[in-house]
Amino acid sequence: MERSSAAEEPHVVTARDFVIGYIDALNAVGVAMRAAITPLERLGDMRSLVRSHRIISRSGEIGTYSYQVHGAGCLFISDNGTEIDVDFAADGREIFDFWRLRCYGQSLPEPHDPTEQDLRSAVESLKPLLVEVRPGWFSVAETSA
Repeated sequence: MERSSAAEEPHVVTARDFVIGYIDALNAVGVAMRAAITPLERLGDMRSLVRSHRIISRSGEIGTYSYQVHGAGCLFISDNGTEIDVDFAADGREIFDFWRLRCYGQSLPEPHDPTEQDLRSAVESLKPLLVEVRPGWFSVAETSA
């Protein structure tokens, strides 16, 4: 009886890897937006730029992303259809919840749909990288330079 090699086994993405993937995607969006919109210091500034009717409109395309600023945040869609939805706290920091993580997973080229329990365990395992800013809402911890 032959054993299957690891290369033949389907790639299993842990909930922790999945959350890290969302954070990486969010960071990539931030880099792309800051490079394209020079007055943008952080993604949370997009709301004020839209409200002031300067530089960007409520929705559009920048580089390989389309975006749509909504009430408390912004939905970014990469050229492969991956959705990175994020809200902004009053101080402008990027925050997300389990619903946004699951939407991200369902939009991936190979969709993933981890349970809320798995996501909770994943964000707990990522502390102190992630902080819970209010019940069920998370942010990447700010690092001091």
